[in-house]
Amino acid sequence: MDLKLNDKTALVTGSTAGIGYAIAKSLATEGANVYVNGRSQSKVDEVVKKLIEETGNHKIKGIAADFSNAEQVQALITQLSEVDILVNNVGIFEPKPFVEITDADWLRFFEVNVLSGVRLSRAYFDKMVSKNWGRIIFISSESAYQIPDEMIHYGTTKTAQIAVARGLAELTKSTGVTVNTVLPGPTLSEGVGDFIEALAKDQNLSNAEIEKDFFTNVRGTSLLKRFITTDEIASLVTYVASPLSAATNGATLRADGGVIKTAF
Repeated sequence: MDLKLNDKTALVTGSTAGIGYAIAKSLATEGANVYVNGRSQSKVDEVVKKLIEETGNHKIKGIAADFSNAEQVQALITQLSEVDILVNNVGIFEPKPFVEITDADWLRFFEVNVLSGVRLSRAYFDKMVSKNWGRIIFISSESAYQIPDEMIHYGTTKTAQIAVARGLAELTKSTGVTVNTVLPGPTLSEGVGDFIEALAKDQNLSNAEIEKDFFTNVRGTSLLKRFITTDEIASLVTYVASPLSAATNGATLRADGGVIKTAF
């Protein structure tokens, strides 16, 4: 299927690894001009080279920016003044008891997980409306619906992303611009993979046994009963980023493996 993304310009934040990397690769495979983002310029350059080799798409570039720093975000916007597709993927998480989450922690999580998308959307939204086409996609989490008690601050920011996206979508009426949110479930990103391997080694179990235990005792509501791959998340995001998804707007789309136990 041709997703009609050839020569569309996309910015994927936090895309040097994990879900962001898979999204950048998928968009590049479809022919989009993709801007990769990470905090380190050397890492960004490394990933750009790797993606070009993997996709054969030479229209891949990189911009380093730390989204906890408003000045660096503004520098990114100055360097890249207009995009067709904005994927607000960058995010941080950290398991921490509620009583130990300081004001500084709350502000740091809000700065990176919420304000990153707010700042970029504010910079690009009106330009999308002016040319009557654009896609803004927030990568949230199933934790937005099922707030994890081990990291309440993270779950709260993921819920906030949904609210921002829906509010922006209300401003797109009668235009070719859409704003949506994608909710991944437990995904086998690099960090999760390393954690599973370490846990398996510590408990003298196989990775498969650790995964089975996780989906029995931690995420027992999962219908998939396995970790989602980053490519599976990227496939949905790439479709939502395409012109083919024109009728999908203001939506919260799940790629959660059925973890969220509601039908709507």
